[in-house]
Amino acid sequence: MITITAATGQYGRLVIDELLKLGVPASGIVAAVRDRAKAADLAERGVQVREADYDRPETLVPAFTGTTRLLLIPGAVFGQRYPQMRRAIAAAVEARVGLVAYASFVNTDTSTLRLGKEHKQTEQELRSCGLPNVMLRNGAYTEMYTTTLGPALDQGAIIGSFGDGKISAATRADLAAAAAVVLTSDDQAGKVYELGGTAFTMSDLATEVSRQTGTPLTYRDLTVDQYAKALAGAGLPDAFADLLADTSLAATRGDWYTDSTDLPQLIGRLSTPLATAVADALKAGPAHTLDPRG
Repeated sequence: MITITAATGQYGRLVIDELLKLGVPASGIVAAVRDRAKAADLAERGVQVREADYDRPETLVPAFTGTTRLLLIPGAVFGQRYPQMRRAIAAAVEARVGLVAYASFVNTDTSTLRLGKEHKQTEQELRSCGLPNVMLRNGAYTEMYTTTLGPALDQGAIIGSFGDGKISAATRADLAAAAAVVLTSDDQAGKVYELGGTAFTMSDLATEVSRQTGTPLTYRDLTVDQYAKALAGAGLPDAFADLLADTSLAATRGDWYTDSTDLPQLIGRLSTPLATAVADALKAGPAHTLDPRG
């Protein structure tokens, strides 16, 4: 039995899709979710749906019982991820899960990201819990940058504090495909995968969007304080704006870059090119809201 937590999120749903493509029977997949109603479509496909609320520990052991492979996808609330993951890991131990895969951040060992602290704590907790485990250190989602182009196209510039930092982003679908391969492969215990796509800078992104739209677009670099103020001015709470600005600045320190080839090796092909991701986003219509990496 393969259990996916946070299975109604975008990444979790894609992992389930990829497992089905690999031939895992729907009845052999558990979608562990906080709100069962949101997983009605998964149940219609034959996937088992079980309640699993990180903030209600009593739901976790029943959700994980019988699981041979568990994918832990952290929650989206900064400051709550590690406490939630501690509860989930404790439940996995009690349920005697065979293998736990954790969806972490790229470069967790060395990352200076404020967002990365809880991933470091969770990885340490998982390593010390006694269960076989594997780390899926996901790079930034390409969609973070390609589906939030509305304001940039309106203003003629992408803004941020990325400098010339390279971002080894990958699409959610690529990262989900990698997770599905790991969850269906033998001898994964103890492995650490650094999962990143072909790196690009924000200037590269601006150039590609300009090429595809015919609209002149540049990248305008700001100090981290300026960027935080710009985000707050766009309506984000100050604390969240500061957090996102720090996430941007981390690119200048190399936190979002990896030269690892783990991702293409796992999925058996090159990761989705930036040009393709931009084209897909423009076809769908770029959103005007931020989609923070979670």
